[in-house]
Amino acid sequence: MLDAEAALTRAQARLGVAPPEAAEAVDAAARADRFDVRDLALRARAGGNPVIPLVADLTALAGKSAAPYVHRGATSQDVLDTAMMLVATRTLGPVLDDLTAAAEAAGRLAAEHRGTVQAARTLTQQAVPTTFGLKAAGWQLLLTDAAERLTRVRDGLPAQLGGAAGTLAAFEADAAWPATDREQTGHASLLAATTATEWDGPTRPTADQESVVGEDAGEGTDGALREHTALPQESSTSDATRSLRLVAQYASELGLAEPLLPWHVLRTPVADLAGALAFASGALGKVAADVLVMGRTEIGELAEGTGGGSSAMPHKANPVRATLIAAAARQVPALASVLYASMAAEDERPAGAWHAEWPSLRSALRLVGGAARDAAELLADLRVDTDRMRANLAANGGLLAAEQAAVRLEPLLGRGEARRLVERVATSVGTGTEPTFEAALRAELASLDIPSTDHSAAQPPTPPAEQPSQATDPAAAAPHSGEPQRTEPNTTSSTAPSNAARSLAASADAQQPAQESGPAADAAHSGEPQNTEPNTASSTAPRNTPATGEAPSSTAPQRTPATGEAPSGAEPVGGRRPASSDLSALTDPARHLGAAFALVDRVLLARKAR
Repeated sequence: MLDAEAALTRAQARLGVAPPEAAEAVDAAARADRFDVRDLALRARAGGNPVIPLVADLTALAGKSAAPYVHRGATSQDVLDTAMMLVATRTLGPVLDDLTAAAEAAGRLAAEHRGTVQAARTLTQQAVPTTFGLKAAGWQLLLTDAAERLTRVRDGLPAQLGGAAGTLAAFEADAAWPATDREQTGHASLLAATTATEWDGPTRPTADQESVVGEDAGEGTDGALREHTALPQESSTSDATRSLRLVAQYASELGLAEPLLPWHVLRTPVADLAGALAFASGALGKVAADVLVMGRTEIGELAEGTGGGSSAMPHKANPVRATLIAAAARQVPALASVLYASMAAEDERPAGAWHAEWPSLRSALRLVGGAARDAAELLADLRVDTDRMRANLAANGGLLAAEQAAVRLEPLLGRGEARRLVERVATSVGTGTEPTFEAALRAELASLDIPSTDHSAAQPPTPPAEQPSQATDPAAAAPHSGEPQRTEPNTTSSTAPSNAARSLAASADAQQPAQESGPAADAAHSGEPQNTEPNTASSTAPRNTPATGEAPSSTAPQRTPATGEAPSGAEPVGGRRPASSDLSALTDPARHLGAAFALVDRVLLARKAR
């Protein structure tokens, strides 16, 4: 508030409305250590805001010659609103520094753990595989968005200057404007008359003298005098223009934006600030929520670098930083709702709505500032237990691969039957004879009668170049690659029951890659996505048959995997079937995460571009 008062006198001095000596005197007097904050708070009750006693004390400290230029033409809300914008601007500087540091720390975690596979959880339950790198990339994106929103709002926070009712009338009619700026003359005599009445008495104004510095008694002229001189009634374009120049100069003195209108009851700046602070608290709260859940003893995938102790349990290392962030995230939205509600302001100055903003905005700034600092420290020291993440992947017997298994079986069984089969298998894991999803799926597939062109389920498949071009199963052409093949059965072969399913199950034991090896393990340890699609020179080039390398005829009849009947111009769903020699293609939770890797890269590159 003192900065706002001093800036107003400086702006008026630069435009010739106040003498430079007055601006210097007010600057010298506007020092916080010269004011009793408690006393100001107690005296603020009389007028409903702290500006009234503040102006009275500042006027006394500035001296008799400068007194007429303290708070000249302004109203209490001009000073208090401007002070709120100054506090917000200055507070957001370190808040943005901490948000940026937290985002950078999250980015480092995303890059380091790009290929660290963990269980994704939906509605508290393990769902499908994901990577910790993708989770950390999400943190970085949220924190970066929060910082950008707060930066935009901060850079647009305006000064407030409108006078008693937002018309700038007192500034327009001020007799102190230089004669060159006025169509009327007699500036010197009017100014002398205006300044004829001065403070009389002790250093601190008396109660009667202080009472004039309020809504009804001093604001709109010089805000510190009990007697006023009537000014000329004529107005002109130049009069109005110079008032606008004063607003611009005032904003420049403060380093705030120049408002288009006085915003006494147009609370867009406060509402924008409320929204950005609420978003920031939510972004920080998301990080804290993940750390709190993943740091539970029974999960144990994350831990704060330095935990907090307990007064009763010496073994505890509580996630204190995440706890404080989570507490802030629950409070700021409620405070923002108060600030939004204050937009419904009646008349030219509301009773209560404006006053409700002061503690709400202060608390929101304080909470977000503390949460941003805690998040920067938390993410810089976060401990990631990759072994525990890997162990948790297998905690439910490999059921995280159920979704991919259903997708891969769909070309063989059809969508509905594939889903029902996987549901039966998933239900039996842990309750039947098979302890894992892979074992249960192998047993289920071996018992099915699925039409197939594979006549050699018990024989090891030969390399594609040595296989005959007729009467062979395309799925057997890539026993080691795990790449899905087009389903184009030979029309001359018969439909041997269960061959595809039995081949898929029987060959898995002999040809399944060893644990912690193969494309999935390589992806998990190296962070590099694996290409599970055949390489083609062009998306429009004809596909070759696995056995012969020749392009299939567009008129060749095709049969559905389930019935052997030729479909009406359509391939089996998806156009591919899983490789019959590699059951891990269906059950390995680390497969099919190439898109997740690409998403992490996308966020990291976007951050660099910003």
